[in-house]
Amino acid sequence: MHAHLFDPYLPLSSPVHALDSRIKLALIILFLLSVALAPPGAWAAFVLYFATILGAIILSGIPTWKILRRSIIALPFALAALPLVFTTAGVPLISFQIGHWNIAPTTEGLIHFLSITLKSWISVMATLLLSGVTNFQDLLLAMRAYRVPHLLVSVIGLMWRYLFVLADEAIRLMRARDARSGAELGRKAGGSILWRSKVTGGMAGSLFVRGFDRADRVYAAMLARGYDGETRALPAPPVAPAHYGVLAAGICWLFIIILTGILIY
Repeated sequence: MHAHLFDPYLPLSSPVHALDSRIKLALIILFLLSVALAPPGAWAAFVLYFATILGAIILSGIPTWKILRRSIIALPFALAALPLVFTTAGVPLISFQIGHWNIAPTTEGLIHFLSITLKSWISVMATLLLSGVTNFQDLLLAMRAYRVPHLLVSVIGLMWRYLFVLADEAIRLMRARDARSGAELGRKAGGSILWRSKVTGGMAGSLFVRGFDRADRVYAAMLARGYDGETRALPAPPVAPAHYGVLAAGICWLFIIILTGILIY
């Protein structure tokens, strides 16, 4: 196993992959903003948002189940909005007593919670699609084209690269652990849960030390190659007129969804 297997980018041949990275980044940012600004309970708009991102996934050629499976990570974080069901004023669904507290979830609170959950899920699907159809270096070029501060772009680029350095170190540690863990036929290697937790803790500490040392060596190698804190790249080619047409069509479609959410709300 190699660390680069965790890279979400899938180099396929599709119209979505061929679209200029600057256009894709602009469309995703506008899409996320429109989703975030949708009023709670705008179910028609949420359906259109989901249909839009699902259609883009199908058009990209990426397996739909892969995006849906990865997007489930947003659902546990959406539980942070669960108290809204009980704290938002409105028409009570039910009412019951627990000790001295009167628990009364409301219809308005439930609508807010479901809306936040759908927004989070659709937004994560959109970002997963962007990372799946766009090489990370192209995303950095798109950020530079939009005049994102160079320091921020450099930090994002170095963070992305170092994630794979840490993953590579973790793979080496697990390979070394497996090589030193004998097991009888039909039995799992290792000892009790307490023993496994101690080994895992030791591996985490070793990963921190090795990762810190690896970072020093990587930085020394970068300095030896002339790194001065600025990442340089060739100028991006001009955007094709057809790609501008896709951007205009996407903006019009998002405007239609926003109007639908307002009118049918």
